[in-house]
Amino acid sequence: MIIDSSDSLMYVCIMPRDSVVLRSVSQDFKRADLSSKRFKRLADFMLYTVKDPSQDGVGIAAPQVGINRRMVCVQRFDKPGEPFECYANIRIDSLFGSIVKGREGCLSVPGQRGIVPRWSNVAISYTDPVSGERCSETIEGFSAIIFQHECDHLDGILYTDKADSLFF
Repeated sequence: MIIDSSDSLMYVCIMPRDSVVLRSVSQDFKRADLSSKRFKRLADFMLYTVKDPSQDGVGIAAPQVGINRRMVCVQRFDKPGEPFECYANIRIDSLFGSIVKGREGCLSVPGQRGIVPRWSNVAISYTDPVSGERCSETIEGFSAIIFQHECDHLDGILYTDKADSLFF
């Protein structure tokens, strides 16, 4: 299994070589998975990978490390200290506010950037891995854009699919 073969820094899938994984729809974790050591290890390794200077990202989704499960780790610029947090079985429940166009890149599409229209606000729901309860939250600003980008990965969508323009 990918998680067991990693020592902490995980291989990041890139296009077009890893398109089968990156273009697949991810599945939810089962309740038993969320309380497992393997789930905790995956979350820790995803955080280690996205924060590594070789990646220097603000978010990562499980498909980007070869695992088609619904988990993202996102830097929360809307919270004090701008922490990275992981979300299991995440879904976007609604998008609202205004459409903002901004520059995006992706760890899985190295060397390329694009101008992408995104909603300014997002309502999400996810499963708390400790309690198993469904939680919901509303996010705005740059963090909302990161959530949209990372959740797109869970549905096999890349920012390049939504970009108004692409450049290198």
